[in-house]
Amino acid sequence: MEDFGRRTFEDVRMEFVNLTRATYKEAGELKGRLNEDIENGFKKLIIDISKCEFIDSTFLGVLVVTLKNISKCGGEIHLVQPPPPILKMMEMVGTLKIFKTFETLDDAFVSINNS
Repeated sequence: MEDFGRRTFEDVRMEFVNLTRATYKEAGELKGRLNEDIENGFKKLIIDISKCEFIDSTFLGVLVVTLKNISKCGGEIHLVQPPPPILKMMEMVGTLKIFKTFETLDDAFVSINNS
């Protein structure tokens, strides 16, 4: 399985992170993919990090910067099921409150289409 996957449905781009450990080594690739999505006009991004057991600060920073960039053009990001250790880390560093998180991909999709 590849480290990242991508699907598009209507005007929603879904990015899948297929890593158990998402670190600075992979952060550059994710940043490029997300920037490409924004450049291609996607304003609704769903990022599924449910397979991640660990993300480091660089990887989380890519998510935060992308949220800032997409918000400038009226877009949004929804995260799918960050596992408990990641939720706890995000809460500790104050980023949990800036992201909309959902238990399932379907829940994230319904929410982003209704916003």
